[in-house]
Amino acid sequence: MDYSKNLNYSLLKDLLSEEIQDYINKNLEVSISQLALQKNPFPDLNWKEILNQIEAKIKAKEKLPTWFSSKNIIYPSKIAVEQTSSEKTALYKSNLINGEKIIDLTGGFGIDTFYFSKHFKQVIHCEHNSELSEMVKHNFSQLNAENIKCISGESEAALKALNEQFDWIYIDPSRRNDAKGKVFMLHDCEPNVPDLLDFYFNYSSKILVKTAPLLDLTAGLKELKNVSAIHIVALENEVKEILWEIHQGFEGNPKIKSINLTKNNEENFEFKLNETAIKINYGEPKKFLYEPNAAIMKSGGFDEVAFQFNLTKLHPHSHLYTSDEKIDFCGRVFEITTVFPYQKKEMKLHLENKKANITTRNFPETVEIIRKKWKIKEGGNVFTFFTTDLKNNKIVLLCTKI
Repeated sequence: MDYSKNLNYSLLKDLLSEEIQDYINKNLEVSISQLALQKNPFPDLNWKEILNQIEAKIKAKEKLPTWFSSKNIIYPSKIAVEQTSSEKTALYKSNLINGEKIIDLTGGFGIDTFYFSKHFKQVIHCEHNSELSEMVKHNFSQLNAENIKCISGESEAALKALNEQFDWIYIDPSRRNDAKGKVFMLHDCEPNVPDLLDFYFNYSSKILVKTAPLLDLTAGLKELKNVSAIHIVALENEVKEILWEIHQGFEGNPKIKSINLTKNNEENFEFKLNETAIKINYGEPKKFLYEPNAAIMKSGGFDEVAFQFNLTKLHPHSHLYTSDEKIDFCGRVFEITTVFPYQKKEMKLHLENKKANITTRNFPETVEIIRKKWKIKEGGNVFTFFTTDLKNNKIVLLCTKI
């Protein structure tokens, strides 16, 4: 995880005073810009640090409710809170693995570590930033996570010094390289997991690696070996992270699992990465239209969607599906009310100067161009899909969301 190397933790003990904590909690509803203009009510303390605690705690309210609702929690920078795992995604990954011992080599603010502690008897949080390590150690004590040990130092040195066998190693490589800036390939991240895999296997046969959602699956598979499963994790239809399960000695094609975590549901879709083409049906729009969630779109399992759900696909490159009978689906479902060719006469009749939600799939014009060209306002109950049919004709589908 990317954490600022210039965070100031020198005031940790002062920030825990009852007076400061009370001030922080009483000002969570006040604008930071408004507070910043006020005179520092604690002249002996760093005012920016106090403001950071307020701003970071505000960011934690929805993302980290356990931390937010606990007393005497100290926060790193607002940006660090934004970049850390959410509790929902941490809970998901913690349910994937279990055992006696796990080491988190890139501990950061400790959200993932905390959730691992619910499934392992012993957990080690390794963090190279000593001040952040102390902060997290304090927070764990406030959260009553007594089975977590915090170690400050470089992860490789920590593994060598401990010289223990772990059921799992967890790594969330930093996507910021001192020389290259923000990077996306695994070998450019810190630590360099592809080069260190054999070293890690000396201490565990099972490794879980978290990467950014922008990492291409094919590129990741070229860099890593022994990948048994890939988990694409989305939160409210936004892909947040990709998890790579690595088992020493594993050979073969990995499973691809997509998960979309919503407020009231989990949308799960799974398939085995296979080089053999799947035979699916293509055809014209029927009564219902299906749009896969973001995790499935990232997985690339477009033919698998048609095969597993027994749906007809509109076009090899549109990734929209249709059926006569409504089914439960991992994504958005619509009832098609009208289908017409993308022509001036039809657009004037159905959409010009009206309000509609617009989605494009395999279509030459962007949503912005379509809105401007036909004076279509955003919003309303009409959902439109601008796409290409099997005969390569540009078509428009008017739908209602189910």
